[in-house]
Amino acid sequence: MITQEETTFLTLPCLRLCNAAVSLTITQSVGPRILALQLGDGPNLFAELPHFTIPCPDAGLLTLWGGHRLWHAPEVSRRTYLPDEQPVSMTATADGVHIVQPTEALTGLQKSITVRLPDDTATVIVDHGLTNHGLWPVTCAPWAITQMRPGGTAVLPQPTTPADPDGLQPNRSLVLWQYTDMNSPYIQWGNEVIRITAAMTDGALKIGFPNPRGWLAYHWQDMLFVKQARFTAQATYLDRNSSSQCYCNDQFLELETLGPEMTIAPGATVLHREVWQVYKDVALGETETAVIDLISALNLDTPSPYL
Repeated sequence: MITQEETTFLTLPCLRLCNAAVSLTITQSVGPRILALQLGDGPNLFAELPHFTIPCPDAGLLTLWGGHRLWHAPEVSRRTYLPDEQPVSMTATADGVHIVQPTEALTGLQKSITVRLPDDTATVIVDHGLTNHGLWPVTCAPWAITQMRPGGTAVLPQPTTPADPDGLQPNRSLVLWQYTDMNSPYIQWGNEVIRITAAMTDGALKIGFPNPRGWLAYHWQDMLFVKQARFTAQATYLDRNSSSQCYCNDQFLELETLGPEMTIAPGATVLHREVWQVYKDVALGETETAVIDLISALNLDTPSPYL
């Protein structure tokens, strides 16, 4: 059974959406933002950042708040960091809630997030929408970003299938942002997975890659958070074809997925779906082999039926 109740979180009025396994806290006054994800009444897996701000040229400060948000790529400070401190509209559905922000005056785009709890497991369906209310087409991509609290380890799966029958062509690529130190002790480069430990004390790093395996994961304490998104091999993705990205600094780690780059006509909407799953009582292990065994045991490479 799904329940919805009014609550307050990080001083903000919120809606708490629950089923038998998982609960989400969604703010009503900014965003759209999902501020908390918990197994029952357990700890919040998401970072809590009520004082973390980013300056937006000529528009003030954007407060990240933490948790999960929707942006549109590419990242350009003047439009990406637009403050979103206005109340959102929230409409209850049979198994969740639909959240819509006011249209961005500068871009003509309106962000929406629909959250669904489709069953009694720790599964969450998150549909991200961008609607163009402007007078001209806008070329961009939906960009879903989840801020995890530090102290855990991200798992980034790498392609393992040969690109051609003879195995002569490259089968993977990595994209590195200029502030990423290739010798960072927080990155463990593996043949099948890259692991990033969220224990940085200063600086930042970011890695992107095309992700045909379709999932990203974060292990914290004894829980594993997994998010899946559909990958279309024939599509064009921004940031040098990075459909999946991971950013880390000393305060949080972000798991990010992007939809394909597309041109949104006036009046049109594009959607980007993620499916989340939270596993409890999970040990990640210290070696790549142990991580690969866990991936196999949890069938992470099997696409969710909700995608």
